[in-house]
Amino acid sequence: MTAYLILILGLAILLVGGKFLVDGASAIAAKLGLSAGLIGLTVVAFGTSAPELLVSINAALKGTSDISVGNVIGSNIANITLVLGISAAIFPIALNKSVLKLDYIFTLSSSLLFFILAYNQVISRIEGIVFVILLVLVNLYIFKKLKGTEPEISEEEALLLKKESSIKAIGLIVLGITGLYFGSDLFVDSAVEISRLFGVSERIIGITVIAVGTSLPELTTSVIAAINKKTDIAIGNILGSNIMNVLGIIGITALVQPINVSEQFLNQDFIWMLAATALLFPILKSKMKISRLEGGFLVLFYAVYIFVIL
Repeated sequence: MTAYLILILGLAILLVGGKFLVDGASAIAAKLGLSAGLIGLTVVAFGTSAPELLVSINAALKGTSDISVGNVIGSNIANITLVLGISAAIFPIALNKSVLKLDYIFTLSSSLLFFILAYNQVISRIEGIVFVILLVLVNLYIFKKLKGTEPEISEEEALLLKKESSIKAIGLIVLGITGLYFGSDLFVDSAVEISRLFGVSERIIGITVIAVGTSLPELTTSVIAAINKKTDIAIGNILGSNIMNVLGIIGITALVQPINVSEQFLNQDFIWMLAATALLFPILKSKMKISRLEGGFLVLFYAVYIFVIL
């Protein structure tokens, strides 16, 4: 029972730490004169992925690479099927052509590259550098293409952020980083303990409990966007998160500590991740929207995946 409570506590600290980091960094960015659009594409996007990043780095340093890899692959599968499916089931997701031309192509390409580079069962520091460079280039390209479009946060929100006290903003950043560090430590340790108690592999814990837990910010953001009928935010948030997971989280983690990739990931989970990503194309292409029925099908896909791996 203690391990479960620590797992929940660690996740809660992680999520709160991520929120504090985003709020504090956004305020500092606004004070430095960054536009609302740039804050949304950089600070907010990175901040919401901070829990996954800290968990993956922490796991790699502790020699539990299966949790690092499982966290990313599991999150990507959950984002495309569970998160996107639930969002579409709440309100059909309308799409614009830029989703297929930009977000989807980058998501599919990064997933394929991840699989290819992992095929020798290790992601080296050099490959980590390649991922990080690609992340920077992709973000620069997307920002250039989306320049002038509606930002993820409004100008009014950016103005309020600018008025925040600098001391408060710095305090939030410090609290956020501290929370992410200790939260990830508790989360990984308790997850490993639970996997041992149940006799399941760290891979299974990584692609289920940890992946879904660290995907909660994306799920919350996408569900709220769907309820408010801002479906372009829902799909952009999900695909952007998958790109960040591969290029950013795997890339930065590999820079800190090369990541070992077990054969089970290559033979099973990578295939499911690529299949889910490929399945998304005809769904997105048909009538340029995701219906409630298609959303339900995506959730069913995730349920079948979990059933098969367990």
